[in-house]
Amino acid sequence: MAITDQDVARIAHLARIALSPQDAERTRRELNGILGLIEQLQAVDTQGVEPMAHPLSAHQEISLRLREDKAEPGNETQRSALMANAPATAQGLFLVPTVIE
Repeated sequence: MAITDQDVARIAHLARIALSPQDAERTRRELNGILGLIEQLQAVDTQGVEPMAHPLSAHQEISLRLREDKAEPGNETQRSALMANAPATAQGLFLVPTVIE
């Protein structure tokens, strides 16, 4: 599927942007290039390929690199220093004005 000049004009209108004829031509070429790349990706036979959670998992064990998601005790001195810049705090939390009742 190729992008036409009319498609570019419609997209520009929907995006509320003004394109000169040169910009419209360049945009049409770039969009067609992107669609070409998508067609190449869709043409790849992925039958029998297991999905990966991370692109590096094909080369190394990623789960060993990721830390466990757990709460750790905080540094009270650092927290106090950071909270000192806040206009209002309570019990180690930032207080903000209510915007929705």
